[in-house]
Amino acid sequence: MFDAAALLGGRRARWLVTGGAGFIGSHLVEHLLRAGQDVVTLDNFATGHRRNLEEVEATVGPDARERHRFIEGDIRDPAACREACAGVTYVLHQAALGSVPRSIEHPADSHASNVTGFLNMLVAARDAGAQRFVYASSSSVYGDHPGLPKVEAETGEVLSPYAATKLANEIYARVFLRCYGLDTVGLRYFNVFGPRQDPNGPYAAVIPKWVEALLRHDTVWINGDGETTRDFCYVTNAVQANLRAAIAADGAVPGEVFNVAVHDQTSLNELFSTLRSLLTATDATIAQSQPQYRDFRSGDVRHSLADVSKARQLLGYVPSHTLRAGLQEALPWYVRQVR
Repeated sequence: MFDAAALLGGRRARWLVTGGAGFIGSHLVEHLLRAGQDVVTLDNFATGHRRNLEEVEATVGPDARERHRFIEGDIRDPAACREACAGVTYVLHQAALGSVPRSIEHPADSHASNVTGFLNMLVAARDAGAQRFVYASSSSVYGDHPGLPKVEAETGEVLSPYAATKLANEIYARVFLRCYGLDTVGLRYFNVFGPRQDPNGPYAAVIPKWVEALLRHDTVWINGDGETTRDFCYVTNAVQANLRAAIAADGAVPGEVFNVAVHDQTSLNELFSTLRSLLTATDATIAQSQPQYRDFRSGDVRHSLADVSKARQLLGYVPSHTLRAGLQEALPWYVRQVR
């Protein structure tokens, strides 16, 4: 299991987590508070939820409030970014409008948050003298490149506005390192899942959406033939990668991007079978569930599998959870939300 306190070795610092009320962000806040760190959270609740932070504080204990400052603000507002960055050592930038379909429907909104907001954060972190700026990129930047596994140096043409915004982030981050000396590190997430991932709304991620549908005996829809593959990554793996990227002393780390995944390829059909099997222990009738198939979704990459050797070598990243182990840990939380 991953132990943030052991990794940080008793060093206390002030961390900013943007998007800290969101799925991945709230887990970063929780692990940092458990490790005795001081944390600032910036969120506008566009996709995050106040209940996530309430759950974090309840889980960590009463002293969490003393070491956690929440700022309700928008990364599109430079003043909010400056306030959040004041006095911080590390920035973990998670705030963004996710989802390929959302970006196809609303490209200007995605650009405003994911590119303009990202630039605002870079400027604020630079001006505040932050030691390192770690940011969430995406496996979507690999686009139509056919090679597997995905290696950081080999990308294709991006297939959606969302992917274009994440590629723009990587370009801006390298520019800020070259021009201003701001240490930046990008993390290309591959289908992160876990507790606090919202199953509701049109842009919900596949795992929480399918879990809820199975528990409610609703239809599980699979886009395409179900042989599309993904490298599903439990959220604790993403937390580990963020913290390792922030404190890595290797001079080769700044300016780089790293895959954050497990190096394990799972088809949507296999994912459905695994979820059905695990949830049958909760409700035996789920064993009879069958998915329904529909057209492929525009902008989706067909196959995805990450090479994580670069993160292993330079960051010391070793995934603590496989897909199945992550599901076993997360499913009780998902079940509680539905019931």
